[in-house]
Amino acid sequence: MKKIFLLPLLLLMLFFVKPSSAQRFLGGISVGANFCQVDGDQFYGFRKVGINFGPMAILPFGKQKQWSVSMELLYSQKGSYHAGSTDSTYYRLNLDYIDIPVMVHFTDKEIISAGAGVCYGQLIGKKESTLYVVTPQSDFLPYDLSILGEVSLRLWNRLWINVRYQYSMVNLRTVTFKDPYNPSDTWDRKQYNNLLSMRLTYIFNQPLRNKPRKPKGDEE
Repeated sequence: MKKIFLLPLLLLMLFFVKPSSAQRFLGGISVGANFCQVDGDQFYGFRKVGINFGPMAILPFGKQKQWSVSMELLYSQKGSYHAGSTDSTYYRLNLDYIDIPVMVHFTDKEIISAGAGVCYGQLIGKKESTLYVVTPQSDFLPYDLSILGEVSLRLWNRLWINVRYQYSMVNLRTVTFKDPYNPSDTWDRKQYNNLLSMRLTYIFNQPLRNKPRKPKGDEE
């Protein structure tokens, strides 16, 4: 498990130290919130709120540097929450991950950016509280593979805001549900992480946006 974290940490350290003029890496940090649900838990709505933060490295490429590749190392809280109208429908699931997203981005006019990619997540903590009648067929998968897409908007200088959507490609676990009013009625559901994230990202060494010059006739 230590080897999983060692490679991204070494890469991030390399990205931030002595960038070359030919291939200049940018370093940044993101902080924000996850709005989560787990598909397959019988409840609906992004009611579970968790934190999402960590460093990132970006490599711009292309003639105009409009394209870039990024890698992040994030602490990300996922799961599900349902208050319920009765004790029998109360449910809370906390899943803590170390996420490593790798994404490709396109930035237009240095203001708006869109990206897509894949993410590996290592499960580092879990806690489930429920009075609902549910029987897991196995423990949670120790890792998660997901796809993600995002849109980012430049707020000011090197500060960006972004909205990200992420969904699991692998089954986290399979559970068997039982009707509390009819115990002989059971059904199986596969479970997947499903979340929206809203974050602020600051890119430390990103060039400031070039403002368009005014025509000479407009200058006084």
